[in-house]
Amino acid sequence: MTINDIQQVKQRFGIIGNNAELNRAVDVALQVAPTDLSVLITGESGVGKEAFPQIVHQNSPRKHAQYIAVNCGAIPEGTIDSELFGHEKGSFTDAKDLRKGYFEVADGGTIFLDEVGELPLSTQVRLLRVLESGEFMKVGSSKVQKTNVRIVAATNVNLVEAVSHHKFREDLYYRLNTVPIRIPPLRERHEDALLLFRKFASDCADKYRMPAIHLDDGARQLLLSYRWPGNVRELKNIVERISVIEENREITTDVLKMHLPNISMEKFPVLAHYSEDKKVFNSEREILYQVLFDMRKDVNDLKKLVRDIMEGNVQMQPVDEKVYTQPSVTPIRQSVIQDAETIEETLSLEDVEKEMICKALERHNGRRKNAAADLQISERTLYRKIKEYGLDGMNG
Repeated sequence: MTINDIQQVKQRFGIIGNNAELNRAVDVALQVAPTDLSVLITGESGVGKEAFPQIVHQNSPRKHAQYIAVNCGAIPEGTIDSELFGHEKGSFTDAKDLRKGYFEVADGGTIFLDEVGELPLSTQVRLLRVLESGEFMKVGSSKVQKTNVRIVAATNVNLVEAVSHHKFREDLYYRLNTVPIRIPPLRERHEDALLLFRKFASDCADKYRMPAIHLDDGARQLLLSYRWPGNVRELKNIVERISVIEENREITTDVLKMHLPNISMEKFPVLAHYSEDKKVFNSEREILYQVLFDMRKDVNDLKKLVRDIMEGNVQMQPVDEKVYTQPSVTPIRQSVIQDAETIEETLSLEDVEKEMICKALERHNGRRKNAAADLQISERTLYRKIKEYGLDGMNG
């Protein structure tokens, strides 16, 4: 494909940037589109993976047939087989009627399986059969049906690592990964950040009928140096927020800093190290690490305060102007410090995770979909965690 062809496709599908690896991803999508080969799109959350299945479908002989996008992480494990493959009437409690699944509806077309790494192992077996033979069976049926569907999958999970931990089938991975397409994160194409900023600022100005915001020299440098852990989606959200909130249309470094997250990847060496090694952590794990580190810091501050009080480095203010004599603290000093250390040692990701889930469910009155969105995890992950921690009683 010529560079002109690639530019036209990017313009049609709203892909902004001139990064060489991004252009290569578009080129590969165009090259593979006329075939029936399976495509696996990888990249971190927020990089814009959802445009590439559309490129493949719209430039294929299947473009006039059905295109169905399925978020595998948003469908509960108990119903995903029914969604994908359909079910017979009476095959389970809520199966009041015969239902066609996506693979039957999209016969002759394309199915985009987003978050394919979230598929349960039992569903992975069914999907592998479709890829190998085009055959499937509805839930509750023994009749084999045929379908001619092209599969494009996407994931922000490291599937090689998932295979090694027996969470994803190796044979399915190789079937899906016939043609891999990697979408680079925004931190690897900083030169595109300013283009994206201008585009989002212009869109927001048109939408709300206001002058577009622009950056001064210092703010431009900050924009280019920031790591953008949320990638293009994070940049778009921040541009929209600044456009609406800030009255001054010229954005300075100080103003931009106010709208960037206070917690950055550089603040957490563990996360930064893995990012440099191109190991992808989903938002659930990052959030838990951040909260855990904040809690540890609070405990360390408490320990320091207790030590200072016990050693007389901090003078306590008298209450109600009464004069108090300082009691002997020697017998309890070590006990208090040990208690603080015990609190720190008992902090675990599991404890933090459970507490976060409980609070999210309480905030949203048990509505799991809203709680999952609040926690920035998939509904399937939330269902699994609720079951794992025995929180089934917190239902909406």
